[in-house]
Amino acid sequence: MALLRTLFALSDDFEGAFVSGATQANLAALATARQWALQQSGHDVSEEGLWNAPRIPVLAGTPHASILKSLSILGMGRQSVEYIPSLPGRQAVDPSALAQRLVANDGKPAIVVASAGEVNTGDFDDLEALGELCRTYGAWLHVDGAFGLFAACDPAHAHLLRGLNAADSITTDGHKWLNVPYDSGIVFTRHITLQEQVFKAAAAYLGAGPDLLHRTPENSRRFRALPAWMTLMAYGRAGYQELVARSCRLAQQLGQHIEQSARFELLSPVHLNIVCFTLAEADTAQRDRFLALLQRDGQVLLTPTLFAGKPAIRAAFVNWSTTEQDVERVIAALERCVREIKL
Repeated sequence: MALLRTLFALSDDFEGAFVSGATQANLAALATARQWALQQSGHDVSEEGLWNAPRIPVLAGTPHASILKSLSILGMGRQSVEYIPSLPGRQAVDPSALAQRLVANDGKPAIVVASAGEVNTGDFDDLEALGELCRTYGAWLHVDGAFGLFAACDPAHAHLLRGLNAADSITTDGHKWLNVPYDSGIVFTRHITLQEQVFKAAAAYLGAGPDLLHRTPENSRRFRALPAWMTLMAYGRAGYQELVARSCRLAQQLGQHIEQSARFELLSPVHLNIVCFTLAEADTAQRDRFLALLQRDGQVLLTPTLFAGKPAIRAAFVNWSTTEQDVERVIAALERCVREIKL
């Protein structure tokens, strides 16, 4: 974990653990946040359960689906999320709107979920502003950085993570830019005692048990640290700086082509490594036909999404082997398939 802390420019007071993907990482982080929030009200949820526990507001702008799934599993419920307005034309929380909500919370515990690389556009919440608000109003700040945390590797994008070290918990996903196999999520926290209160496993046959036994939902786990260590040894900080910078450059190239094409519409600026676009004047059925043609073509795999109510398409650049020639192949396939459906 020391190598990853260095890679992500995290302070030494963060403790980390591998789990089975970013969903499990968000689950572990939010379970720790729940433990903190209810302790503020004199309730030890890890021992007493949720019966008679006060409601905890979870404040977010554009949370990933795994956040909602985690809240469901934790018994807090998907409806515990209160959606804070975003900045105009952005997928980033409006800090002034969050401040108003925290003022209205009147000092009661709250959990703020920030995005470091929103899944559809790669947009970033202002972590510095959100961290200051959480300090002022006594809220927990969780940063979901499944792929956006790797912006720390590239000096041209590291500013997007300014204020990260004020977070209480952070998650990321190794199968993305770290390019290790599924499943390899990582959870960081500055509150390891609270995390161990949630996940401790005491049994005579376990003996004292290793620290990790008490830090994640898993008692048994595979050696996820090994492929991460091997790739870090192979490429180092310089290698990951090159990979992240190249991925972002390639995303910009695709975004520029989309913006200049009469057949496509770029729906959001390219903030990092994701290109969010759609077919000009196409409905959902046409978008789906287009994606099916791309898959049949066999060279490009893009995913469907929604953006501001529009049927959209998402391209994400994270693979170590992607080059400019691949972007040229993507562009050729896009143009070929859009002509075939005659839009």
